[in-house]
Amino acid sequence: MKKLLVFALAILAMVGRVRADEGMWLPMFVERLNYVDMQKMGLQLTPEELYSINHSSLKDAIVGLGSEPKPRGFFCTGEIVSEKGLLFTNHHCGYSAIQKLSSVEHDYLKDGFWAKNFSEELPAPEMTASFLIRMEDVTKDILGVVTDDMDWQARNKAISAKIKELENAASEDGKYNPVIKGFFEGNEYYMFVYQVYTDVRLVGVANSSIGKFGGDTDNWMWPRHTGDFSIFRVYADKDGKPAAYSKDNVPLVPKHHLPISLDGVKQDDFTMIWGFPGSTERYMSSYGIDYNVDTFYPIIIDVFGKELEVMDEFMQKDDAINLMYADNHAGLANTWKNFIGQCTMLRKNKVSEAKVTLENRFKQWVNESTARKAEYGEVLPNLKKAYEDMAGVAKSLFYPNFIAQVGPVGLSSAFTGYYMAATGDDKDLKAAAAMELQAMDIDGMFAETNPQVEHKMFAEMLKLYRNAFKAEELPEFYSKVIDKKFKGDIDAFADYVYANSIFATPESMKAFIANPKAKKMEKDYAFQISQQLTEVLMQAAPAYRKANTTVQENDHLFVKGLREYYADKQPNKSLYPDANSTMRMSYGSVQDYMPADAVHYDYVCTANGILEKYVPGDYEFDAPKHLIELIEKKDFGPYANENGDLIVCFLSTNDITGGNSGSPIMNGKGELIGLAFDGNWEAMSGDVNFEPRLQRTINVDARYVLFIIDKYAGATNLIDELDIRKSEPQPIREEEE
Repeated sequence: MKKLLVFALAILAMVGRVRADEGMWLPMFVERLNYVDMQKMGLQLTPEELYSINHSSLKDAIVGLGSEPKPRGFFCTGEIVSEKGLLFTNHHCGYSAIQKLSSVEHDYLKDGFWAKNFSEELPAPEMTASFLIRMEDVTKDILGVVTDDMDWQARNKAISAKIKELENAASEDGKYNPVIKGFFEGNEYYMFVYQVYTDVRLVGVANSSIGKFGGDTDNWMWPRHTGDFSIFRVYADKDGKPAAYSKDNVPLVPKHHLPISLDGVKQDDFTMIWGFPGSTERYMSSYGIDYNVDTFYPIIIDVFGKELEVMDEFMQKDDAINLMYADNHAGLANTWKNFIGQCTMLRKNKVSEAKVTLENRFKQWVNESTARKAEYGEVLPNLKKAYEDMAGVAKSLFYPNFIAQVGPVGLSSAFTGYYMAATGDDKDLKAAAAMELQAMDIDGMFAETNPQVEHKMFAEMLKLYRNAFKAEELPEFYSKVIDKKFKGDIDAFADYVYANSIFATPESMKAFIANPKAKKMEKDYAFQISQQLTEVLMQAAPAYRKANTTVQENDHLFVKGLREYYADKQPNKSLYPDANSTMRMSYGSVQDYMPADAVHYDYVCTANGILEKYVPGDYEFDAPKHLIELIEKKDFGPYANENGDLIVCFLSTNDITGGNSGSPIMNGKGELIGLAFDGNWEAMSGDVNFEPRLQRTINVDARYVLFIIDKYAGATNLIDELDIRKSEPQPIREEEE
């Protein structure tokens, strides 16, 4: 007896393992650039089923999540999963809205939330859902306004005016929200026409001990056991059109929604991700990489690390403070660890060296032609010099910029306009400025802040600034006030400011507004610091702006030249533009990886890992008692795999970046198999250079999502709403030998 399955596996072995495919591709070009490869890898949908402007297609289930009614960019991606506008995204994508809906009495981050019917769903503050109607190439229209005699500033001004004109024309009197963006560093332009829904409501979210299990320690790491999902619903008016929140609105009936597969994943399975990746820099020069790693990123790591340290001190002691700073902390922590990872892996993976190799080949190609040498010969030297100039002023720009936003110093800057008018000669302007003070929302300025946290943050930021510079490089308030009057004791100085500054409390600010005096501001230490930091910034900013403009102009030329270089030297190579918060598709496969010698990471992790990591009462690794009981009993219902295990997360080779959080990862039939939510530590250099051997996307398994909804939360009303599918087992055919 011989099983035909053995023969099939042998054929697959000869073909080789499914490869990873680099690139975040524009949907309108998928049929021309990617479709044949995707079919070979396992795609079963037609090009029209993927992207169509005339019929419903997969792109109609992909949602850009924003905070403004007119989208310029999206912080995350979501996907529609039911005929009633139900939307899945990541827990961390819904985090801000959930935090704003929470209170100490009803802390949905801590306790979770599950609506049993439409009437219990909660309007999500500052969340919008944008659907792409169509995209079109407007390069000729945009670049048609550019002439050879324009400098960089004139060029950008003309382009901006044309973009505004085209966007206004495509809006159809406000029916749509068109957005035009540049690609390949301004060498191409495309328009994206959106319909934006502003009535989005929270439907369900698990406790943060599920949705954020592992916290900052596990962030960017594998194996991962985070149930990173939350559930919202998009509402429309009775005609299905976007409308402001109203009790009369109804759930949106989408053009397309994603079915959910219970089949799970196997090694080499085809995967595709659609979403709105935020920003990559794949065409960045070696000089830009060196500037980021050696200068810019260390500053951010230094400042954000100290801010997180202060927040952590108070958040772990007080539930109210924890809730108040939760969203801010989450954003800072993610960026902080991301930049640490980039600094580490850009060097470890030798990305700058790889760029130098390419740049040397590019220079050789340029020098082979007099015309090319005239156009591109100075591009790389210009970039080198510009980044050196930026590095020379970066510390003097970024440190004071961050410090100037802290506590009373930051609040005092809102009164600068009054001070300038009050110290001038125009009496009418002075009176108007005093009237403007009356309109200030003082309580709003202090909302979502705690005086203990802000007081400590103020002191620690002043220490951080002092430690980053030589004494002679510091603003004079350090020597004339802190050193001379407080004997160098920054804590004592901070205590004095919080006890005496106009800008330390809402009460003191309101008292000042009732009787404003410019001379009183002049004596205020917080205002003095603000003014001195502004002077430092004004000294550093012109050189930085000039260098940054040079970088932009020469990046434009460099990418233009690179495209010509590849067209000449590698004509079969398809180039994709950097991510810029527009809809993209990436494809790949389910894969394991080996991050280091003798270390192998499987492509899935199971709920057993939650038990292994579980630390009762821990800030990051606690887990709900009910979840632990379900895992210990292996009470997984229909969501277990064939071995009786519950898969929590899995790995794929898809090319993604920030903004793809919440994106659907789908199988070849366009069925949801998980939600993308992270990259892996070893490939933190991936935004600059794709690392096929190492780069992986971490996805929460759709079956774990359904398990939490059903078995853990008991939200069967949502399970009943979903289109859940499972393939019938295929019989093994046998034949006589």
